Amino acid sequence: MKILSITVPCYNSQEYMRKCIDSLLVGGEEVEILVVDDGSSDQTLEIAREYEKNYPGIVRAIHQENKGHGGAVNTGLANASGLYFKVVDSDDWLNEEAFKKALQVLKECIAGPKTLDLLICNYVYEKVGVKHKAVMKYTSALPQDQIFEWEEAKSLGRSHYLLMHSMIYRTELLRSCGLVLPEHTFYVDNLVAFIPLASVRTMYYLNVNLYRYFIGRADQSVSEKVMIGRIDQQIKVNKLMIDYMAGQKNLQKKQREYMLHLLIMITTVSSIFLIQTKNEKNYEKKKELWKYMKNADRKVYVSVRLSLLGRLCNLPGKGGRQVSVTGYKIVQKIYGFN
Repeated sequence: MKILSITVPCYNSQEYMRKCIDSLLVGGEEVEILVVDDGSSDQTLEIAREYEKNYPGIVRAIHQENKGHGGAVNTGLANASGLYFKVVDSDDWLNEEAFKKALQVLKECIAGPKTLDLLICNYVYEKVGVKHKAVMKYTSALPQDQIFEWEEAKSLGRSHYLLMHSMIYRTELLRSCGLVLPEHTFYVDNLVAFIPLASVRTMYYLNVNLYRYFIGRADQSVSEKVMIGRIDQQIKVNKLMIDYMAGQKNLQKKQREYMLHLLIMITTVSSIFLIQTKNEKNYEKKKELWKYMKNADRKVYVSVRLSLLGRLCNLPGKGGRQVSVTGYKIVQKIYGFN
């Protein structure tokens, strides 16, 4: 059985997917690479089949009609045979040495007495034109080099989040928690990080810079201009997170804190982008989003609304909106995201 299944969702990825797949081949026979061609119109499928032919038993090319990023991840998870599962987007890649260390940790945990639900590593913002790359580490919050549980975790810093890039989940946990992503929807990577977290009991933090998160293409889904143009999809994902959080009644204290932390960040992004449009209809969408949260779960709403970011993106009036956007821009510049 494979230790790790890696799904690479691809849509018209011919220009950059080779770098991604080549970085994953370091895992050798212990890893399966599921390259999911999501109805591409370029040479993506041909490239995937080329790798499948050259690396039989390691690379598998899967073609499907276009279902969006979420649909591609769903297909990858449905076909995964590895004990652990990770998504690597086709324009991103993994660091070779860090990947080898992560695989070694997974092997040791599989052989040990405790079942590991989630392996956490650092990720790096590989932003075009930026000399010093921002690295998201968790050294101040998580115990290192050991399996630990929620009561041993400390609070994350305001700028640090457990995102899909930093996470390798146990495959069966993903299936048992019922993770099925919406099709034809962007920004579902937030659901990949968020939903399974409610089922996690054991974690391991390996302090290596594993995931290289590329930012720089004009058409990239996380570019600010594109995100604003797709704001309704961002709101859809945001509301799915709100709904899921509202249904969680038995979370441990730190588990709930970490999930709220991510929900606060996503709601802040939605709110700031709606404000940035300077459009009255979008101002109303922002109000409706916060009302939706309040109606779904008042306790969750209060926690998010009274947070620093929650207060920042709800400052009153035109001046308040300008302060909100300025504050977001400062954080964006410091940490190099988007």
